[in-house]
Amino acid sequence: MRPHVELIDEKDLIWHHAEFRHATGTAEQRNLSYDEEDGSASLKVRFTSDWSRPAGVHAADTEWFVLSGSLTIGDRELGPEGYWTAPAGVLTPPITVAAGTEILLFREFADWAFEPADADRDTVRADQVLVVLDSAAMPWIDVADGSPMRFDLGGTPVPGLYIKLLHRDAETGFYTRLIKAKPGWREQPLAHHPCSEEAYCLDGGFDYNYGQMWPGAYFWRPALIRHGDFTADAEAGCTWLVRSDADLVDWYTDNARVVMTGDATNWGPEYAQSLAPNYVQPVRSRSIGPWSDPSRQ
Repeated sequence: MRPHVELIDEKDLIWHHAEFRHATGTAEQRNLSYDEEDGSASLKVRFTSDWSRPAGVHAADTEWFVLSGSLTIGDRELGPEGYWTAPAGVLTPPITVAAGTEILLFREFADWAFEPADADRDTVRADQVLVVLDSAAMPWIDVADGSPMRFDLGGTPVPGLYIKLLHRDAETGFYTRLIKAKPGWREQPLAHHPCSEEAYCLDGGFDYNYGQMWPGAYFWRPALIRHGDFTADAEAGCTWLVRSDADLVDWYTDNARVVMTGDATNWGPEYAQSLAPNYVQPVRSRSIGPWSDPSRQ
């Protein structure tokens, strides 16, 4: 399965040659999270030239979300916030992508395998079809209007949170949503879920028990990991793309505490090495601060 990633800035990841087959053009990818067992992955992809690929079928359930630039899938042109998804075995029309376009690419349950195919291709389930959306043109839906997300301990919707549902599998509940929190939105209790959850921050940010989300920050967490005490940015709020492998249920923990106690044995004020610079200032992310080790500049 995928390892727990919480949290990372995509700018701290290196670019790899993109995992595409039967395509013309060049692209590179940053691996946000990767399942080494079956090839499932969440990727930031940048197209370094004009790019194209014929119609065909993926071995994996596949989703693209356009961050910048433009692409055409079949007869639909998509700009920023454009989205499409094709379950495994469902025909994907020809795609052309303009140089410089950046996307989020998600694949589930299989690797990058792709085979050209024609329109006579049969699907496994009748309800599994290609979905193409311009999410920028979709309205934001208040959680009070039926979203299963973000209710307080008394069952009342937490105000200030909005969604755009991009896709949901009717059998498994696997979903992809855009979520927006108003400035200063707060959800205090820690929560955990009986399903995995991942998110990529698109705009604004929020603070929570693992740190701070900002544009480009990402996490993938397995089921049952406690997280929360969310506070959205006071000025910009937060918008993020969220995916989960089943319908999300919030299990709350109030008055949570993590306590560490003990007695120092070989460190403290009386030990000079405890005060050395390398112990006081840890190595930091390139995206948020300087490296403490000059050799890693």
